Parts: sequence; C-alpha cells; structure tokens
Amino acid sequence: MENFPELALQWHRAGRGAVLATVIETWGSAPRRVGSQLVIDGQMAMEGSVSGGCVEGAVVEEALAALQDGRPRVLTYGVSDDQAFAVGLACGGTIRILVEPVAGFLPLLQDLVAARAARQPVAYQVNLATFDRSLSDQADPALFRADKSGVAGDIFTHIHNPPLRLVVIGAVHIAQALVPMARTCGFDVTVIDPRDAFGAEARFPGTTLLQDWPDEALAALAPDARTAIVTLTHDPKLDDPGLRAALASPAFYIGCLGSTRTHAKRLERLQGLETARLRAPVGLNIGAATPAEIAVSILAQIIETLRKP
Repeated sequence: MENFPELALQWHRAGRGAVLATVIETWGSAPRRVGSQLVIDGQMAMEGSVSGGCVEGAVVEEALAALQDGRPRVLTYGVSDDQAFAVGLACGGTIRILVEPVAGFLPLLQDLVAARAARQPVAYQVNLATFDRSLSDQADPALFRADKSGVAGDIFTHIHNPPLRLVVIGAVHIAQALVPMARTCGFDVTVIDPRDAFGAEARFPGTTLLQDWPDEALAALAPDARTAIVTLTHDPKLDDPGLRAALASPAFYIGCLGSTRTHAKRLERLQGLETARLRAPVGLNIGAATPAEIAVSILAQIIETLRKP
C-alpha cells in the first residue's frame, strides 16, 4: 500500500511542512490513476507522483504557495500532445490535482492514518467548492469493490482500502521470486509451509512465515475479497486442505501450480466444491520457464484478475 498519508503526517510532525497533492481527474491514457499522490515538504523534497513528470514541477511550486497561505486549491493542467509524448503517453489531455496543506486537516489526516493502520476501508471525501472534508465507511460499496476514486458533482471521493494480501502456500523456489515481486506491487505477503527446511527465515527474509498446516493458517488469516491465494507445494497433502479453505473464502484469486493433468486429478479430489474459481495451471501463458518467469506470470494473472474482473 502506498504510504503517502502516513509520510505527509510524519513530515508535518517533524516540522518540515507537508502538502498532499492528489490526482482527482485525468485523461484516459494517464500514467497515474485517480487517487495517486505526491507529498511535498517546505524544502521541495517530494515522494510519489501525479503524472509521468510533465506537471510535477508546477505542482511543487503550487504546494509551496499553499504552505505559505494555508489554502487548499484545485489545479487544472492541459497537457499538450508534445508534452504527453515526452512522458510516454499516446496523446494529451487534462489533469486535475487537489493540493492540500496538511496543517489544514490534521485531525482528519490522523484519523485516516489510524483507519489505514487498522485495515479499515474508508473514504476520504472533499467538497471541491467549499473544501469541507469528511471520512466515511458508508460510501458507495461499488467504489470500495472496484478500488475506484473519483469526482461526482463537487465531491471528490478518495477510496482507501486495506492493502492487498497474497497468501502463498509452499515456500518453494518460485515463492522466493514471487514474494519480493508482490511486495513491490503493494501486497502484504504471508508464506505458509509446515516444513521447517522450506519455510526458513533465511530463504524469505522479512516475510511473515507460518509453519502451520495450510487450512489452519488460512482459518486464522481469514482471507477477504482483497486476498489472493496461490498453492505451490505440488503436494496434495498440503495443497488440498489449503484449497478447500481458500474456496470457502471470498478471496478474489485462487491459483494452483501444476500441469493440466495434475489439475484434472485435483478436481477429482475436490469434487463438490466450487472449483471453477481455481486458476490452473497457475499464471498467464507467457511461455515462462524459470522460477522467476513463472512468478512473473502468476503475479501478472493476479493483477489482471484484480483490475479486469
């Protein structure tokens, strides 16, 4: 999960001054989606992005002005075809950015950061005419499901969902490549493997490792609709209990390593369950051969399932 609200709060508390710039509307081919953020401090240090580089300089200047006068503002930039081409876009368009000095909504930002830390879905809403702000968990449920922020009338709704989770059953070679890739893409990753030699800290540094049986571990983890589950052990004694638990959950993705023949046998063992949800053989068919390439194909399929349901 991108941590720009947390970073803005940290910079403010450190006396650096902080401004949050948030994309609220943009053209269709933009490199940063609505809700993307840039944090700027009083010395022009910044983290994040609101475009491919074509408007960041102007946003930083406006952020410094906002720190001085304490007023939020909405910026609109028309991006020419030449500018768009320079940052890798097919064509130009318009981008709107909300710029907010942190000092002006500090209590609400603190509540937002606390909700995110507690993994509570919450919508941060701003009236773009009056700059009245609120936090709510009662926004349109479809926005939470789609993880979609946007403007309706004068109201900008910024959806803050809990981080995506990836549960990997089987601390195998493919998992060693998949785990860091998934973390880079914002997933909280947990690896389950009761075999001590496989689920060792040295093989998965800094990763949550559970040496329980997969069904027991999944019962404790309680996968939700923002959880992906992948079984990689190739051992029915481990994979099958995990798959039964996964299929009883609302996980948005369940993938299984193994050939078409292996999967056919798996389906026989899992008769009576909703096995149509299983993605097997796991991963997009990109001709992957090495463990790292297979990991790429798995993560790509997870993201495709999430973004193109």
